[in-house]
Amino acid sequence: MRGAFLVAGLLLAAPAFPALAQAPTACPLDAAQVVTNGGLEASRAAVAAGRLTILAMGSSSIEGVGASRPELGFVPMLEAGLQRRLPGVAITVINKGIGGETARETADRLEREIAAGTPDLVIWQLGTNDVLRDRPMDDIFADFRRGQAILDRAGVDVLLVDPQRLPEATSNPGFRGRNPALGDMARLIALEGGRIGYAVQHRFGTMARWAGLERGGVGPDDLHLNDAGYACWAEGAAEGLAAGLR
Repeated sequence: MRGAFLVAGLLLAAPAFPALAQAPTACPLDAAQVVTNGGLEASRAAVAAGRLTILAMGSSSIEGVGASRPELGFVPMLEAGLQRRLPGVAITVINKGIGGETARETADRLEREIAAGTPDLVIWQLGTNDVLRDRPMDDIFADFRRGQAILDRAGVDVLLVDPQRLPEATSNPGFRGRNPALGDMARLIALEGGRIGYAVQHRFGTMARWAGLERGGVGPDDLHLNDAGYACWAEGAAEGLAAGLR
């Protein structure tokens, strides 16, 4: 095995986040939020060589929908967070998120996006839209395994990001009562990551600890993250990845 659990729990104060519309006063991070599962070897070698390229794939939360400005979405904040934690390393995070995308659609374009971006690490955020569209689990994980074959052939490291949590008090009937299914998806992603050696960020479970953020880090549409939610997610990913890459 090539690694274990990352990230000591900590409290991140508002100044860590640049120019948020409403800066969170505290952002609690779970000690097991990012788990390497023995992965990240290629990315560690890239960091040792002084440069790291990350390709971020997924749906609207990778794209940054809900952020008040583009620079306050997940990808630019992750890039900034890694640059702070890995001084002297040239960090590039490529945003290839497309709102509404399912695991099938991500797998369909993985090969060409990897060829275009030549990343060391691919972040694959998945599961939310699949659950909201009531796709059968067998279909979702068939698409995942198709994507896995592409990722493994490319020789890249992988960080899986599980679904987001929805507000329990949502008024949207399409979202109401969906958290148990999203939680099931998060558990299956964690099991797959451990089985095949992909790193995993446990976003769903971590969001349960964002009670101090306005609307739990979710915007008024009860789906997309707000600025504070993106900041907390990006800082957690940056902290966990940096710990595993040093």
